[in-house]
Amino acid sequence: MYVGIDIGGTKTLATVLTNDGEIVEQTKFPTPKKYDHFLLELRNALVHFKHNDFKAGGVGMPVTDFDRKHGRGISYGNLPWKNVPIQHDIERIVKCPIIVDNDAKLAALSEAMLLKQEFSKVLYVTVSTGIGYGFVDDGIIDENIGDGGGRTIMLEHKGKLTPWEDFASGRAIVARYHKRAMDITEHDTWKAICRDLAKGMIQLVAITQPEVIVIGGSVGTYFDRFGALLAAELKLYHVPLLDMPELRGAARAEQAVVYGAYDLAKRTYGHANVA
Repeated sequence: MYVGIDIGGTKTLATVLTNDGEIVEQTKFPTPKKYDHFLLELRNALVHFKHNDFKAGGVGMPVTDFDRKHGRGISYGNLPWKNVPIQHDIERIVKCPIIVDNDAKLAALSEAMLLKQEFSKVLYVTVSTGIGYGFVDDGIIDENIGDGGGRTIMLEHKGKLTPWEDFASGRAIVARYHKRAMDITEHDTWKAICRDLAKGMIQLVAITQPEVIVIGGSVGTYFDRFGALLAAELKLYHVPLLDMPELRGAARAEQAVVYGAYDLAKRTYGHANVA
C-alpha cells in the first residue's frame, strides 16, 4: 500500500492507494493554520484507515520555497507555515519513506502520465484557492518551473502590477462575484474569468512551449463550462512564433495531487510503470 496526501490551503486529502494506484480509502479535513495542529489532525485521520502498512508515500503541498535536500518547507503560498521539517514529521506519522513536492507539480505528473501516449510536454495549471502550475517533459517534473505559483507572475491589472493569483484564483473569483465556481453559470462571468486566466497562461506558454495545457483544481472541475471560452481568449495571443497548445480539463481534477504523489513515490521507492 501507498499513502498519498494533498495538503491544500483550505483542506487536506489523505488517501490509501494499492500497489497499482487504486484509491481504496480516503478522508478529508480542514487544513489547520498551525503546523502542529495539522500534524495532530493528520495522525488522527490516518488512525481510522483500515490499511496502514505503507511501503512508501507522497505528499503534495502549496509550498513556494522548498529545501528538497532536507525535506523542509520554507514558506507556503496559502498557509502561514515557516521552515517546517515536513518530510521528517510525516515519515514519523506514517512510518514509511515519504517524497514531498509542490502540489501543482505532482498534479502535473499525474495528468501527464495519463496523456503520455499523446503528449510529451504537459503544462498543468491548477485554479483553486490559489493558482499553481507544473511542467512535465517526457514524464519528468521540471523542478525549475512552478515554485511560487501564481504569486510569482506579475501582470497589469487595473492599472498596476499585480500577482496573477490575486485576481484570477478561486479566492479572487469568490471575492469579485460572491459565488464559487460551482455556482457560476453566466456566460459573461465565465468570459471575464477566462480573460484573467489567459493573461497568466500565455506567459507560461511562452516559457514552457507545451503541447497541451491541462486545467485542474476546484475551478478546473467545471472546465466544461469555460473551456471553449478560455481557448478563445488564448487564441487572441497567437503570433507566428508561438503556437497555442491544445487545452484539456484535468481527468482527475480533485485527486490529481494524490495520484501524482503515488506516481512519484512509486518511481522513487518502488517500481512504477512510467515508460
